[in-house]
Amino acid sequence: MAKAYWIACYHAIKNPDALAAYAKLAAPAIQAAGGRFLVRGMPAKTYEAGLTQRVVVIEFDSVAQATAAHDSAGYQAALKELGNAAERDIRIVEGVS
Repeated sequence: MAKAYWIACYHAIKNPDALAAYAKLAAPAIQAAGGRFLVRGMPAKTYEAGLTQRVVVIEFDSVAQATAAHDSAGYQAALKELGNAAERDIRIVEGVS
């Protein structure tokens, strides 16, 4: 079974304090669901149409596990803390086996 990757790209952070409150709840919820943080931070270098924006990459054992992590009560509570503090998009993609 192919692993899955949860990729979050932050386009704007409007409220760093709310983002920090979200992170305190989100990280444990994601880890409890089997997620492993691989990348958290700003790009070292960007090319082509790349933007210098915060990126987070989390590895899961499957798409189902990644989806369940997002839909979990713990992560949903974290999202309430985040509110509109950040403009971002999240993608769950299946890795190549």
